[in-house]
Amino acid sequence: MILSPLADRVVEAANVEPRRNGRAVDMLLLHYTGMVSAAAACELLCSAQSGVSCHYLVDEDGTITQMVGEEMRAWHAGVSRWQAESDTNSRSIGIEIQNPGHLLGYRDFPPAQMRAVVALAQDILTRHSIPAANVLAHSDVAPGRKIDPGERFDWALLHAAGVGHWVPPSPPDEQALEAATLRDFQLLLNAYGYDIAPTGELDVQTAKVTDAFQRHFRPGMVSGVPDRSTLLTAERLVGALGR
Repeated sequence: MILSPLADRVVEAANVEPRRNGRAVDMLLLHYTGMVSAAAACELLCSAQSGVSCHYLVDEDGTITQMVGEEMRAWHAGVSRWQAESDTNSRSIGIEIQNPGHLLGYRDFPPAQMRAVVALAQDILTRHSIPAANVLAHSDVAPGRKIDPGERFDWALLHAAGVGHWVPPSPPDEQALEAATLRDFQLLLNAYGYDIAPTGELDVQTAKVTDAFQRHFRPGMVSGVPDRSTLLTAERLVGALGR
């Protein structure tokens, strides 16, 4: 079992299996627990009956619990897709971050918790070749179905510590995209990795993906509406990768 030296304790999860088809890890996926406490989340994530598991759990005080070895496939992503691949679990390491979530009193992630997430992410990156653009939110790979870790999570802090990809978002506006510019936006998000087709229309999937993109990269205004600010942010984000 590959353990992080930063783990304060190990509580082994029941739902774990080998990664399929020898898939190497190239993604780090961040979640919030959406539960009242880390203890309750740990119990769920380690239960055989729950149908879920995750590699790590970070409590609000910064305590790190490891539940699955990094070499193994945990069940944390569910139905998801990124860069045209649907088996997210086989290519990712998952970190659950204690926060009650949008339904139970969503709040800021405390400094001690964020420091622990940053340190754990940095540690994971020493063992795995994970591109910056593949440090993602659960909502990025499952738009519409998931919204965690949400707009209060400090992605800019992670990026400043060398984890993940980020550009300062363009100031929010309400100039909605139409036709050709909407298609350009869809193409940009598809190139980045999102599950979106360049239809040139504001269809249901585009609204879901836009919401996910905004929660991660334009958190000051999450509307689900593709506007010029979101387009400009996407252009600079993709441009910074040289794509």
